[in-house]
Amino acid sequence: MTVGSVLVTGGTGYIGSFTALALLEADYKVVIVDNLYNSSAEVLNRIELICGKRPEYYQCDITDEKKLDEVFAAHPDIDNVIHFAALKAVGESGEKPLDYYHVNVYGTLCLLRSMKKHHVTNIVFSSSATVYGDATRFPNMIPIPEECPLGPTNPYGNTKFCVETMITDHISAERYNAQKAGKSEQEFNGALLRYFNPAGSHPSGIMGEDPQGVPYNLLPLLAQVAVGKREKLLVFGDDYNSKDGTAIRDYIHILDLARGHLIALNHLRDHHPGVRAWNLGTGKGSTVYEMINAFSTAVGRDLKYEVAPRRQGDVLDLTANPTRANKELGWKAEYTLEDACTDLWRWTENNPQGYRQDPPKDFLEKLKAQKK
Repeated sequence: MTVGSVLVTGGTGYIGSFTALALLEADYKVVIVDNLYNSSAEVLNRIELICGKRPEYYQCDITDEKKLDEVFAAHPDIDNVIHFAALKAVGESGEKPLDYYHVNVYGTLCLLRSMKKHHVTNIVFSSSATVYGDATRFPNMIPIPEECPLGPTNPYGNTKFCVETMITDHISAERYNAQKAGKSEQEFNGALLRYFNPAGSHPSGIMGEDPQGVPYNLLPLLAQVAVGKREKLLVFGDDYNSKDGTAIRDYIHILDLARGHLIALNHLRDHHPGVRAWNLGTGKGSTVYEMINAFSTAVGRDLKYEVAPRRQGDVLDLTANPTRANKELGWKAEYTLEDACTDLWRWTENNPQGYRQDPPKDFLEKLKAQKK
């Protein structure tokens, strides 16, 4: 028996697909919309292999409001949205800011308008720690709490900040209008999930991150160095005020992150908080060099890197203070950095072509054995 019905935008992407899996395992009905710009429809097969259920899927661009209307009309039982669909690379956003505003901001506008037309009232938004900008500019703000003033330092972060504001204004207006009409405002809710650096893969080894083209994030780049697709990793800056001169980030296992989205959605449905922001992170920062060492240990050999100049918009420390999510959602990260590196290497080593190859047979046999 399903507990609810969820539209997952960007649901074939890395975090979206793992969240779709978590939702299906929790007995939600899942409908995915994705334009496959940076993902593969093969992940739908992998989800089904792992949990025995298959999400419904529509190829749809988030900026196509008419198509979104058609999806909602075809599934009148959808009463929640988890919104991932976005362009997501900090560096690229500085080169193509208008593309980022078009997809991330205008795309969300299309989604919210369509949700309003079809009376879909709960939204969980995949925001980002980049909305905080350089939190070291304030005293006592590392690790970063949700109360930290927002101040993004790049176009990607600016688009996430815009969307947080748009969702907050929309939910506030819907609640006000409901009250004015003598109705309950409780059904209108939004979760703003600010997270840090997702990492890792499914422990089965058949589902992971498979970026199309050049990845922009540290771990997928390291994975490409490990399998020989890339000669070396570029470390952007070794002159930060950290113990080894490299930037500090909070790496969270993809399974913890996906579970956080599920728990946040359940919280909206059960507790009706209006709009609330939660950090999802471990609270433990790791430098770039520490990450290189941890992944090199998982691989079993040193991986080549070279120091390059800092990227515009990068900041020293993005480490989460997850206390609010711990207390209010009952969520906390359970997997370690070592788990994330081990799982990522298992995926990368055995699936060097990502979703463009069949999953390893021995992994499938193990999956079948676990289900018996």
